[in-house]
Amino acid sequence: MRHEPLMINPQRSRPANSPQIRLDRGVAARSRVAVALGCLIACACAAENGQAGPLLPYVPAVGNGPACIPNLDGHIDASELVAAMGIPARFRVSPAELHVPVDLKGFVNDKGQQVWDWSERSSTDRLASFTATPVSGRWYAAHFAADAFTVGLDAGGRFDAVYRRDVQGLWLLGTASREESPADGQSLLVYQQPVAVLRFPLEKGRSWTSKGKVSNGKLYGLPWIGEDTYEVSVDATGRLELPDLTLTQTLRVRTKLTITPAIGPTITEQQVSFLFECLGEVARATSLRNETKADFETASELRRLSL
Repeated sequence: MRHEPLMINPQRSRPANSPQIRLDRGVAARSRVAVALGCLIACACAAENGQAGPLLPYVPAVGNGPACIPNLDGHIDASELVAAMGIPARFRVSPAELHVPVDLKGFVNDKGQQVWDWSERSSTDRLASFTATPVSGRWYAAHFAADAFTVGLDAGGRFDAVYRRDVQGLWLLGTASREESPADGQSLLVYQQPVAVLRFPLEKGRSWTSKGKVSNGKLYGLPWIGEDTYEVSVDATGRLELPDLTLTQTLRVRTKLTITPAIGPTITEQQVSFLFECLGEVARATSLRNETKADFETASELRRLSL
């Protein structure tokens, strides 16, 4: 399974796989800008002669501006990557049955800036929504920490990834089928130790490896024992062009997942994500199974933040 990115609530600053573990995944990254719209109430004061009194000066409503404002400082702190509970994020997602071309190398423009152009619109794109919610109330809640939260793992909404976040990083605790008794069998994979899918601060040049062991797990109703190894690196920064928006100072994060079951062949998968301050994960390309090229040219899934 692949770890999912996560849905982001901007907190402060001057950016969202996530996650990305074994099945198809999902999560999302989007900023939350809460704006309070005040009501303008007109007051007419009657004068003794029955005529309207003088108009009062206009007073603007007090609103909550963006809780997180990108400062484009080249790294993402913990305060710039916070799950926004209950706020959906919309992504353009390539269809599950279609492999799509992808350019991970990009180019350098005449200003010397690295650019990735993922702005092309496709008639085959599908719209998927991902929402972070507290783990409480889920059928699998008792298997995870009480302060954990969950995000859809796959665009179809069949599986959930379960996370915790602290000042050190974003931790993947495990995955589960969204329904307790789906037609293709229940899945519940709980890591013995949390897996660091993101470490703060995120900045170019940082890398780490994290392993998650599963015992007494269940995958599609069948017993599962195995170990997942996540090799993560933040290897570039630059401008990312998407169909609905363009972002400067995005961080490219590469994740190589190696799944080693107790019985059966080892499986590898690569994921390249782009993260932006206060928005979190804004785009992602997932390789075909057992892909060997770091800059793979064909993706099994492509996700791009959408309006």
